Amino acid sequence: MKKIIAVAFFVLLCGTVFGQSAKHDLHFDALAKRWDEAIPLGNGMLGALVWQKEDHLRLSLDRADLWDIRPMKGLHRKEFSYQWVMDQIRKKDYAPVQQYLDAPYDSEPAPSKIPGGALEFDTKNWGDVQSVHLYLKNALCEVKWANGIILKTLVHATTPVGWFRFENIKADLVPQLIAPKYQGKVNISGDPVGGDDLSRLGYSQGTIKQQGNSITYKQKGWGGFTYEINVEWKKINATTIEGVWSISSQYPGQKINAAASVISKRALERGYTADYASHGAWWKNFWSKSAIHVPDPLLEKQWYLEQYKFGSAARQGAPPISLQAVWTADNGRLPPWKGDFHNDLNTQLSYWPSYSSNHLDEGMAFLDFQDKNKANYQRYTKLYFDKNGLAVPGVTTLDGTEMGGWIQYSLSPTVSCWLAQHYYLQWRYSMDRKFLQQRAYPWIKSTATFIENLTTKDESGHRKLPYSSSPEINDNDITAWFPQNTNYDLALMKFTFKAAAELAGELGLKNEAAHWNKILVEFGDFAVTANHELMFAPTMAYNQSHRHFSNMLAIHPLGLIKWEDGAKSQSIIKNSIHLLDSIGPDYWCGYSYSWLANMKARAKDGTGAANDLTIFAKAFCSINSFHLNGDQTKSGYSKFQYRPFTLEGNFAFAAGLQEMLLQSYAGFIEVLPAVPPGWAAISFENLRAEGAFLVSVKQTGGQISEVKIVSEKGGNTKLKLPFKTWNTLVKKDVKVKDTGDGFISLSCKPGAILVLKNGNKL
Repeated sequence: MKKIIAVAFFVLLCGTVFGQSAKHDLHFDALAKRWDEAIPLGNGMLGALVWQKEDHLRLSLDRADLWDIRPMKGLHRKEFSYQWVMDQIRKKDYAPVQQYLDAPYDSEPAPSKIPGGALEFDTKNWGDVQSVHLYLKNALCEVKWANGIILKTLVHATTPVGWFRFENIKADLVPQLIAPKYQGKVNISGDPVGGDDLSRLGYSQGTIKQQGNSITYKQKGWGGFTYEINVEWKKINATTIEGVWSISSQYPGQKINAAASVISKRALERGYTADYASHGAWWKNFWSKSAIHVPDPLLEKQWYLEQYKFGSAARQGAPPISLQAVWTADNGRLPPWKGDFHNDLNTQLSYWPSYSSNHLDEGMAFLDFQDKNKANYQRYTKLYFDKNGLAVPGVTTLDGTEMGGWIQYSLSPTVSCWLAQHYYLQWRYSMDRKFLQQRAYPWIKSTATFIENLTTKDESGHRKLPYSSSPEINDNDITAWFPQNTNYDLALMKFTFKAAAELAGELGLKNEAAHWNKILVEFGDFAVTANHELMFAPTMAYNQSHRHFSNMLAIHPLGLIKWEDGAKSQSIIKNSIHLLDSIGPDYWCGYSYSWLANMKARAKDGTGAANDLTIFAKAFCSINSFHLNGDQTKSGYSKFQYRPFTLEGNFAFAAGLQEMLLQSYAGFIEVLPAVPPGWAAISFENLRAEGAFLVSVKQTGGQISEVKIVSEKGGNTKLKLPFKTWNTLVKKDVKVKDTGDGFISLSCKPGAILVLKNGNKL
């Protein structure tokens, strides 16, 4: 029997195709002429963009922690107080709030992410570029010119260095290290979308010095912050030049980082061949974590490009994904929206795909950042709200300090609730009890404590905020504040207490679980119309096209209103989505389509989800796959036709396709819950389900032929049967019970394996 199981398992593995292939790569016959169409390379800390500026090859260089973290000028005045804001609303005197707390974000250039610099190579005598190829399998960019010269360039997966290697080059080549222009005339001021001029920061221009085959740029920033870029190169033989670059940063009072010049020298001593091998090994492991295969080439390729960018931008030991991550705008200005950490949806959407794509380690960078800044958040909680517990600003700097902006979201009291969901998901998908005990529950408990302290009961006995808001609904006007809980705030608060009760129960803290449940039931129901449509607030229906689906958070991502709950919930989900579609996308961004695809997948609408993902990929992405926010095709998908680059739409896309293939949020595993009827051949390998189960599926001819489940930590789950009869190919350390209702229950030991084959004749 053991031999039969082993053979069957071997056959299953041999039949699995781990998914990334050359068809997903980026191919061009010319280098991009603008930075936001460039080839992206990165390792979470360092990033590069490969493109052509005039007659030079240009590598735009970036490092994630290059920040001007000066306090937002004019923000921290005596009026910086939640109670003062509430009083101004009651007095209907809101102009001072806008002036003191909203306006500084628009008018001041910093705090802000700042760019690093660039390398340029004079290629005017090389002839035309013949091909540009980004190999996703090992994150290598290769460029070929008409005269036979070949460039191979990468950002090493685990070491803070970038490499360039020129082959078939006969003349000497000296790179130019280009510094950002921190001095000069100010042409643009107070433009958070297009970006302020760098010269508004007031820096003295840094120094660039060359010694032999080494060039070093040193730049002083605000408050003693400095950074350094170094490039070194050498001739390997008569026709090959290899070079490396690095960026180092230094903040006063913090751990001293190795200088870029030291890092470059060490890398050059190791050599390109050694670094290329270790770099490739990391990416090979990354791609082994999961794979998908769907019969829509556009969506499949976009998913792999999103996975590639996620692997390039998310890494433990580095800051989390900001608006542009390691690809800060290289246009002589500060990045759109200061390249900051926007927690009203941008950071949250960026980590949606990490869980089911089986990239928990990369996703952990987001939570490491939150825990690192926790003391700063607690300072903010006491300063602004004058409450105990934990609140997080909606817009923050590198160290988690508040930056202001429209305070309905930038200083919203429920931001830490949305972040809490990521702690919850990391626990549910990993089942790491140490993480649960030491990090997930403490975060959620502190958040629940804060919300309990801030809310009061109304005359009906329902718990509520003093005033509530819904991100960017009615902009930053006084009418953006509602006297009753908005569905956005209500969903986040309900989720927090529900999760707190669940996690306390898991840890055996019965009294705490009972307390959180008691608070949970004090919140009222969601505001819906007579037609079962989710409203913004009890006094405001969904009546306008808006990019942020704040009123529908309870459907997705929070899962408080589930399709699986029955007819009433299904009616709310269907009608709310229909209303969203019928009012239309005039003021949607690309991420709106990605988010809507996730919701339609939860509504089991595969055709609708695939259609929205297709619109995103076709209309809202640059040729290099970057999400550009506006409709680049001008096809009526949005009245926004601008092109500020941010990443959350990209990663929400990946999550949407994963949601079509696998769902586990409702307490059981469901495979292919929302795929179009025409998708006959589908497969995926090692998508992760809640409970730390790895799931693989094959479908041929429109029928699921095989399901494989591996239990990483052991435990119980249920599988919604995708076929009426089945045969068991592999059954190792798992008890299977048919419950007679279309489900089977699984009781697993750690490492358990179950492989089921469709018993019907296919």
